[in-house]
Amino acid sequence: MSFSLTIAESSTFTVTHARHMAAKVATDLKRVQRFYGSPSDGRIADYETEAIALMKAGYLNYVWYGFKRNELWIEPTLKYTAQDLCSGSVDDDPGKIGPGADVSGACFSSYLTYSPTWYALSAAEQDTFKRGLPYIRTGAAEPSVNGYLSTDRTYSSGGRALERATVRSF
Repeated sequence: MSFSLTIAESSTFTVTHARHMAAKVATDLKRVQRFYGSPSDGRIADYETEAIALMKAGYLNYVWYGFKRNELWIEPTLKYTAQDLCSGSVDDDPGKIGPGADVSGACFSSYLTYSPTWYALSAAEQDTFKRGLPYIRTGAAEPSVNGYLSTDRTYSSGGRALERATVRSF
């Protein structure tokens, strides 16, 4: 005798799911602000609004938030990569960003890349979408990392996830 079990799961990713994950990113950024003085509350709100819109539409590939010195990301920089949630329902709590990193001579910055879905849009559709965001990002070379990335958190909801990696010093 044999048995089989089939489970079908359908999930529509909504703005509520995007808000859930973006709120965790904002919480991480508030902790960075508490320890290092940046980003401002206004910038955090703008980053959260941008993340919600991009995740909801499926346009986010990955985004960096953190400190750059000599055009290199340094500790405590965070990288969030959007992905489909393959299995399980991992949804970590935000946090575990420690104090004490040397950010002297560094400036807070952000860098974002778009998903393939974004590049399938026409230029007019991209422009229209960008006008609804808190600010418009301009092209720039992607900074390298001074150290290495350590994947340490996953935030998920509605079948999608943000994988967080933190820059660590050697």
